[in-house]
Amino acid sequence: MKPFRLLTVALTALALLAPLPATASPTHGHDESLREAAPRGFRIGTAVAGGGHHETMPYPDPFTADKPYRKLLGTEFSSVSPENQMKWEYLHPERDRYDFTAADAIVRFAQRHHQVVRGHTLLWHSQNPDWLENSDFTPAQLRSILRDHVRKVVGRYRGQIQQWDVANEIFTETGALRTTENIWLRELGPGIIADVFRWAHQADPHAKLFFNDYGVEGVNAKSDAYLALIQQLRAQGVPVHGFSAQGHLSLRYGFPADLETNLNRFSALGLHTAITEVDVRMDLPESGVPTDAQLAQQADYYQRMLSACLNVRGCDSFTIWGFTDKYSWVPVFFEGEGAATVMWDDFSRKPAYHVLRSTLAAGR
Repeated sequence: MKPFRLLTVALTALALLAPLPATASPTHGHDESLREAAPRGFRIGTAVAGGGHHETMPYPDPFTADKPYRKLLGTEFSSVSPENQMKWEYLHPERDRYDFTAADAIVRFAQRHHQVVRGHTLLWHSQNPDWLENSDFTPAQLRSILRDHVRKVVGRYRGQIQQWDVANEIFTETGALRTTENIWLRELGPGIIADVFRWAHQADPHAKLFFNDYGVEGVNAKSDAYLALIQQLRAQGVPVHGFSAQGHLSLRYGFPADLETNLNRFSALGLHTAITEVDVRMDLPESGVPTDAQLAQQADYYQRMLSACLNVRGCDSFTIWGFTDKYSWVPVFFEGEGAATVMWDDFSRKPAYHVLRSTLAAGR
């Protein structure tokens, strides 16, 4: 146990008891930002809102149109992950055409604000373009399409992206490969996983290459499957560098108390670990306003996830999946649930924000 952990408990209690301001602006005054509070070398990140469900909402693109949002994005975080803008349907809308406009803008923003970028994602069963999913390509053609995509995308951002989610959500909850849903696994077989890691490493030898998934926070069949696969691939010399748990949690369910134990299993293999898509959703009362008890429990979940990462050797990246409820994906995909992020719509801070900041500061 690291020495800061006991201090973190005390700081958490103080943060939960502290009164919140009735209103808040997007600036902190003299308070430290999350990135300023973080231990040296530890990346605190967020997803960059855009694409996906945002296109069905009545507001314009958050990243390009919301200046207060952009200000916080640049000042609060030392790492950014494109929420949708590097997924296949956005980067590769036609077989012979790429569109890097949105992704390039995020990378330029990160460079201006001295941030690292997590690339997301190269091989996934979801958000693929229609021309790919509804095709009659031969296996040889599919392999060529995937190889060219990985080389072109990773190569374009060579030296500019710190970590890549190379293979995303490839296992089911039972630990079986998604051979039905995932076009690459279904048509090309499980050997394609090793190929994608090799192609990505060839395109950028300095980027750290990860497996990424939800529901793998604890020790279970799914995380066991990743552990076994990674050991097998590394024994074959495949350049797998990391394993990340997404951290999409809900107050409906208990906290995965074995998170730290699980991350340590992967760390013991010499892997980097990360928590990459953190939010904590809750069932909202009829008023739509969470209770104080819900906010306190949410803050506790955030704090425990961050502490687990800080306690594990090689876990130096913690990313929340959006920082304001204004743009959260949760209400769109989980009916009746919401308030999952660390800030309200007006960017005022929730207890979860204050707890993250105090926990980061305690880890210095």
